[in-house]
Amino acid sequence: MKRSDNHRRNKTGVYLTSALVLVLAAGGGYFYYQKTHEEQVVSAGEKTIQQFAERLSTGDYKKAMSYTQIDSQTKKTISEKEALEKYQNIYGAVAIKGLEISNLKVTKKDSETYSFSYKAKMNTSLGELKDLSYKGTLTNKNDQIKINWQPNLIFPQMEDTDKVSLTSEEAKRGDILDRNGKKLATTGKLKQLGIVPRKLGEKEEKTANIKSIAAAFDLSEDEINQAISQSWVQPDYFVPLKIIDGQTPELPSGAAIQEVDGRTYPLGEAAAQLIGYVGDISAEDIKKNAELSSNGKIGRSGLEMTYDKELRGTNGGKLSITDADGTEKEVLIDQEVKNGQDIKLTLDADAQKIAFDSLGAKAGSTVATSPKTGELLVLASSPSYDPNKMTNGISQEDYQAYTENKDQPFISRFATGYAPGSTFKMITAAIGLDNQTLNPDEVLTINGLKWQKDQSWGSYQVTRVSDVPQVNLRNAMIYSDNIYMAQETLKMGEKKFREGLNKFIFGEDLDLPISMNPAQISNKDSFKSEILLADTGYGQGELLINPIQQATMYSVFANNGNLVYPKLEMDKETKVKQNVIASTAVQTILPDLKDVVQDTNGTAHSLATLGIPITAKTGTAEIKEKQDEKGQENSFLFAVNPDTNGYLMISMLEDKAEGDSATKRAPELLQYLNQNYQ
Repeated sequence: MKRSDNHRRNKTGVYLTSALVLVLAAGGGYFYYQKTHEEQVVSAGEKTIQQFAERLSTGDYKKAMSYTQIDSQTKKTISEKEALEKYQNIYGAVAIKGLEISNLKVTKKDSETYSFSYKAKMNTSLGELKDLSYKGTLTNKNDQIKINWQPNLIFPQMEDTDKVSLTSEEAKRGDILDRNGKKLATTGKLKQLGIVPRKLGEKEEKTANIKSIAAAFDLSEDEINQAISQSWVQPDYFVPLKIIDGQTPELPSGAAIQEVDGRTYPLGEAAAQLIGYVGDISAEDIKKNAELSSNGKIGRSGLEMTYDKELRGTNGGKLSITDADGTEKEVLIDQEVKNGQDIKLTLDADAQKIAFDSLGAKAGSTVATSPKTGELLVLASSPSYDPNKMTNGISQEDYQAYTENKDQPFISRFATGYAPGSTFKMITAAIGLDNQTLNPDEVLTINGLKWQKDQSWGSYQVTRVSDVPQVNLRNAMIYSDNIYMAQETLKMGEKKFREGLNKFIFGEDLDLPISMNPAQISNKDSFKSEILLADTGYGQGELLINPIQQATMYSVFANNGNLVYPKLEMDKETKVKQNVIASTAVQTILPDLKDVVQDTNGTAHSLATLGIPITAKTGTAEIKEKQDEKGQENSFLFAVNPDTNGYLMISMLEDKAEGDSATKRAPELLQYLNQNYQ
């Protein structure tokens, strides 16, 4: 063989090998492209389904349907418009929220069609639907991916002309009751103002009627126009606007009144901060709690919020799939209605109303207890707000008036810490008697209305109201002598004083359904000066004790030295802390407190005219920036029936006016308590 023939043969082999490599490379590239493209379609399909589900979850059914298409066969039984209406009617009625999908799988079926499947769960007004298994197909044309819509994408069990049947029964919210069964929060009949659009007329007539309705019922024309412009509104529908109170005025054309069930608060302002109010359930509420439905109410403040779960109950009803004739095919949810529980409080509604009215809209608070059991009878705070307005629709004007009120009507003053003033002298005296640094018969010589320990106090002086030169414990209580108590506290010393105070409830969280900070002795663990120690002894300094905590601490004087913790629920067990102070200290102090009322010089002598047994201690706490300036004065009164210890009362008047006091506002409530709690 010639060398040239071999060369040609070798050259041809190279050409064939190269061609084969090119063919294989081209084939590999094609398959790689196909695989990559398929993965891209699968990923895009998954995204489409997720977006479809997200839109359904948010109630944007029109946008959800934009991810779908309906083939010609399916259109014979249902149009795109009818499919959209099914979601609006079914998902809307069932209040579908929180739809979540899982186990999503998309696989290629043929060149344009992909199969998908996923699991889903969703919240409804009747509870949670879970483990729903959805299947279907996607079509990919020109890189446009659409879900091939079928009725089973509403619920997996649905076919063709199937329908969904929903019967529901709303749970009745439980009542909040006082100790005698009187309703403090209940469901009652309310007058709902609304509009029937057709009756408004057209053009100028319509505009004029809207203007008349707005003027008659304290609404803006924009509010009315927005209400009747909602997507669900039809000409003959009743469109609600607001709840109205009192007499119904003559109705302008287009306006109508319907009687509806709604939350009402019989005591109104008198118990608002305690009871609270309810409001419409928001999307945010549902996000936090899947058990909620969008057409219900939820507690927004006070006990309505604290006991919301117990009060709310569980809605009942049945969700099922039926055929076109209404024959039931499958039940999705069947839930029995569970009405909310009633909550019975220790509160006395009549006493609460008297206490609130006695404050006369002035900033202050009154707490009354049955000290032997700890039952809270009164928790009044003033000024206040109307919870009926907050629940059933408050005008912007009224709400602004509340928020701009310098006395802050939304504050629960019975749970707000104050320096207790001279009522605290009872505690200081009891601690001094217990550790034997205070001798009740010892007479201190005090000259003038001002005193300081020595020149190390600089310009600071303790002041008193009455210039009594010879002062023992009895006189100190009758005249409420700050200087006497300051001297006795300094004699006692910080260590013994704090040891005595720590037997009470300082730093403790009381087991009550009311938000509050623990009682405080001082800002730090020790007093920064002797001045602060002395001031604390007569109820000022950095002491912060709310009226509930005061009543709790002072219960030792009604229980022979034992402290009884407060409770607000009738069926709650009474909790007692034994021997907080010695019974001998109680028996020494109580006669002096009786003389605070009976002695003509006593600071609570005006109560003697009531002719009922009363042991009392008054207090004034002054809040000021500088020693020699006039500051805000908070007035306090502690009172108890010494014969029966059937009631105990703490009242506080914030920033009292000249000639006013907590004592002056107390008689009516004291008479009521004396008559009803022996």
